Amino acid sequence: MTPKYLDAEHNAFREALRTHIERHVKPDALKWEDARRIPRQAWLELGKSGFLSPWIDSQYGGSGVDFGYSAIVREEMVRSGSAGLSEGVAVHADIAAPYIDRIGTPEQKARWLPGCVSGKIIAALGMSEPDAGSDVAGIRTTAVRDGDNYIINGQKIFITNGINCDVIILAVRTTAAGKTDVRHGGVSLIVVEAGTPGFIKHRQLDKMGLHGQDTAELFFEDCRVPVSNLLGVEGGGFKYLMQNLQRERLIVAVGCQAYSEWMLDKTVEYTKGRKAFGKPIASFQNSAFKIAEMATEVKIGRAFIDGLIDDFIEGKRDLTTEVSMAKWWTSDKANRIAYECVQLHGGYGYMREFEICRDYTDVRAMPIYAGANEIMKQIIARRMGIEV
Repeated sequence: MTPKYLDAEHNAFREALRTHIERHVKPDALKWEDARRIPRQAWLELGKSGFLSPWIDSQYGGSGVDFGYSAIVREEMVRSGSAGLSEGVAVHADIAAPYIDRIGTPEQKARWLPGCVSGKIIAALGMSEPDAGSDVAGIRTTAVRDGDNYIINGQKIFITNGINCDVIILAVRTTAAGKTDVRHGGVSLIVVEAGTPGFIKHRQLDKMGLHGQDTAELFFEDCRVPVSNLLGVEGGGFKYLMQNLQRERLIVAVGCQAYSEWMLDKTVEYTKGRKAFGKPIASFQNSAFKIAEMATEVKIGRAFIDGLIDDFIEGKRDLTTEVSMAKWWTSDKANRIAYECVQLHGGYGYMREFEICRDYTDVRAMPIYAGANEIMKQIIARRMGIEV
């Protein structure tokens, strides 16, 4: 069944993106993974062709299109072979940049959004800290007002695009300890530009997977930022973060669904061609049953995700329960499918030159980021009237 949001223009966009990926991403994807970094040129080429943040309004260089285009970018980038670029683009285009678009002033939008579209600006979101991951209200990084500036001190960790970023939307604490509602009301969002004295890109983290993705540990030491870089109102950061989490978790779920489909497609092709004991691996009953089970789950997931995309585009305001369900279930499913697909590849599935091997370690992060799956289940339970 074709989802409501897809039309001829969406399909043309998808075909153009696939052509771009074949020419400009796939040939170098493994090299970038080995180098542990995506070159800026890859971002600029995506931007030049209109594939970075196409939803941004035309007055800032975008195309002003709906979220369906973001979903297409996410799905096709997953199939590009460069998990690093895929994850980086998702965070840049559909997790970080929307904060500037949604709560930024006209001056802030004009300053940063055109670069987000062209690839001249790579955006990151700085939420997680060593003692505050899923617990956003527990952040300790401070921003103290000093005249027309904020002086920022603190540490962020697990920050996607942290090394390559030109701007980071930083969650900071602007209300002193002891004030009313300090956990929630004391959080603000401030844009910090790369090169600002005191903004230290300390190190790129060595991860299990997503090797091409520059996940970083960052420090802020007496980092002086103009008050004009504050997004929205001071103390409104927690509300803004909660509002944008629907889009963030939906784009993560779209990616997880795309990974499941991609891994299954590769495995079906492999098991039909690979023979053991004189017949294709896919023909053994155990293999056939495993493939049938995975295909069923993938089909169910596609219907769920497409329905959510339709709802999001239509502007349904509260999808918190549904996107929480989608985020945990699709990421959990992607990991189960990765396991079975590696098993069906046999020894070759353990070799890194095979994409399925890299997929296995890449998808392991997905039940953790954008809110751990345990938090997703807690949210769902509470919204069902169950106190956890």
